[in-house]
Amino acid sequence: MSWTGWFIFFLIVQVIHFAGTWKLYQAAGRKAWEAAVPVYNAVVLMKIINRPWWWTILLFVPIVNLIMFPVIWVETLRSFGRNSTTDTILGILTLGLYIYYINYTQKLTYIEERSLKPRTSTGEWVSSILFAVVAATIVHTYIMQPFTIPTSSLEKTLLVGDFLFVSKFHYGARTPMTPISFPMVHDTIPVVHTKSYLTEPQIPYFRLPGFQDIKRNDIVVFNWPVDTVRKFFDRSGISYKKPIDKKSNYVKRCVGLPGDSLEVRDGYVFINGKKNDLPYRAKIQFSYEVKVNGQLNPEMLNNRYNITDRYGYQNGSYLFAAISEESMNMLKNNPNVVEVTRLRSEKGQWIEGTFPDNQNYPWNNDFFGPLYIPKKGATVSITAETLPLYKRVIEVYEGSELGIDNKITQSGTEVLLNGKVITDYTFKMDYYWMMGDNRNNSEDARTWGFVPFNHVVGKPVFVWMSWDGINKKVRWERLFTTVGGSGKPVSYLMYFVIAVLGWFAFDFYRKRKKSAKK
Repeated sequence: MSWTGWFIFFLIVQVIHFAGTWKLYQAAGRKAWEAAVPVYNAVVLMKIINRPWWWTILLFVPIVNLIMFPVIWVETLRSFGRNSTTDTILGILTLGLYIYYINYTQKLTYIEERSLKPRTSTGEWVSSILFAVVAATIVHTYIMQPFTIPTSSLEKTLLVGDFLFVSKFHYGARTPMTPISFPMVHDTIPVVHTKSYLTEPQIPYFRLPGFQDIKRNDIVVFNWPVDTVRKFFDRSGISYKKPIDKKSNYVKRCVGLPGDSLEVRDGYVFINGKKNDLPYRAKIQFSYEVKVNGQLNPEMLNNRYNITDRYGYQNGSYLFAAISEESMNMLKNNPNVVEVTRLRSEKGQWIEGTFPDNQNYPWNNDFFGPLYIPKKGATVSITAETLPLYKRVIEVYEGSELGIDNKITQSGTEVLLNGKVITDYTFKMDYYWMMGDNRNNSEDARTWGFVPFNHVVGKPVFVWMSWDGINKKVRWERLFTTVGGSGKPVSYLMYFVIAVLGWFAFDFYRKRKKSAKK
């Protein structure tokens, strides 16, 4: 739905609100016209039901308002003496329209000084849970979101089993685009394993101002642009046309920025002809075959060479799926190692499924590009040869996902956009190139292409928990470590524990002092 559509919907809601509440406003000592003025009517209603004015803001926060509207309906009914369980149920089940019945058919008695304290312990629990959910939803949506690392594409920097806090405000919090959705879950409701949202209606894309731009080599969480799977890791064949904000969350390293010319040479990224220098904590890994004259000790591989579970042994050879160059150079000197061969594709060898999945671009994970990464406002030549690189950008990212009916066709060597011949195209959005450090075992931009800025979720800033699923143990040294920064990660767990104990001590002292005054 467009902004115009939402504006019309908003006006219709205002008319419905006025028609169903104007007599209630009068009974509360207000003017009937106050029920008709958008936004102001909500502020007045908060006064009528003895709730703070800032609750009005919550009515305009997507997803949060799904919780707040039923609360307001019930509070309105109770402000006019309708306290029974039946009144509460009817108010919610009729989506507030039960208030019409009260407004037009019942004697209205306004209770100005009604108690706001729940009458039962159950009511108190429900009230507490509702507002805990509201607060958590706001934090989850606009400030900080928990996230789990499910794959090893950024191994050494982020490990499988790391639990992150992802900042929404660094790059600017994106407002929800799917307003009817189960709070604080992504695309699937746990336990029942059903879709957590309604595809329609959709709110147009909007992002709050951020504190920084995406920088080269930043680790970024984003919505997987080509996602149609039912849920993450689901390969059952069930597919959905998913809204942008409900596509699966991925985490990769941003190696290419808008306007860059990117190329992969023998697994290494080159930007504008210059090799990309990664930060200290990043460790590029490749796959190797290692011939040996005897099996290697697993503890030695783990402790001495920092090689964990990503290998297999067969017929006198080890196949290592992910080893850093540093670890491999050390392993070469092992007396049991006979020969080391890096597993790679050849230059000019087309591997099917490599972006843009076109034989005219004989690329693979090791030798890829060069290609231009679209930048907002930049113009590129569009020909039959360059079209495979940018067709999805024009038709989907800058087309259907933004509510624009872009359709590209070809007539001989001519390219037509919506029936008109084009020779160039000017991009409406910035795009990024996201890759994993595990170069041979990462499904990244080399498979599915560019990541539009409107798919960016946030920036990982903190590892608050890390679980080694293979050895079934907590990685204590990774708890409360920062994701970015120079040098080796340092755990701030002890500082956190001291801060928590300090708070409990202060709270105990405060309560004891308050009790003594009584």
